[in-house]
Amino acid sequence: MIYGGLPQVAQFSVERQKAEYLKNIFTNVYIKDVVERNKIQNIDEIATLVDILASAIGAPTNPTKISNTFKSERGINYSNKTISNHIDYLAEAFLISKACRYDIKGRKYVGANLKYYFSDVGLRNARLNFRQQEPTHIMENIVYNELLVRGYNVDIGIVEVYAKNSEGKTTRKQLEVDFVVNQGSQRYYIQVAYDMTSEEKQTQELNSLRNIPDSFKKIVIVNGTKKPWRNEEGFVIMGMKYFLLNADSLEF
Repeated sequence: MIYGGLPQVAQFSVERQKAEYLKNIFTNVYIKDVVERNKIQNIDEIATLVDILASAIGAPTNPTKISNTFKSERGINYSNKTISNHIDYLAEAFLISKACRYDIKGRKYVGANLKYYFSDVGLRNARLNFRQQEPTHIMENIVYNELLVRGYNVDIGIVEVYAKNSEGKTTRKQLEVDFVVNQGSQRYYIQVAYDMTSEEKQTQELNSLRNIPDSFKKIVIVNGTKKPWRNEEGFVIMGMKYFLLNADSLEF
């Protein structure tokens, strides 16, 4: 969760060596390769773009939002078309992956606000000087990568729910399912939660699963090593380490 899984990093026994190696390879291999291969003129812009994407893993965003951030906070005119191209370059270099949003009830993709995950969280953390260690988002990134390695197609799920407010008016709300996981006729819905100790946190994490109108398996991955078990609603709950170390963990 801190230094990622690059083979060379795993061989270092000293944390300082791991950190220095990751920072060096990010700047002198990944960024340099992307800039030279795509003949990018303004290195500062794409470097800042990488910082923004690293800070926003697990959060939906899009090139227009990022462009507006550059304009309002930095006074830089960085068009959404250029940003979109630069994100594609980063994805082609296998530095990041894009996850599309899927309306579960409507059975259609929602075009705006993709999520971006880093192919190695150690590289992501090194880029941010090992700050912003939000465990849930890092867990989410690791689970996403593992699902891709296992050959699944992975999307971000959206579930629309309707409820009455205090005035009796019907309101619409979108709940998020971290991952909609498909492989052939198989489908799983997965939530990732570092902490589910409080009732409020359980409600927050489980509400989206409760509102999915089909019977495919619903899984919650939490911090720890616990073996899979089913709660009273039939949701499968398992520890992160169990999920990672057992190739058939979704089959419980």
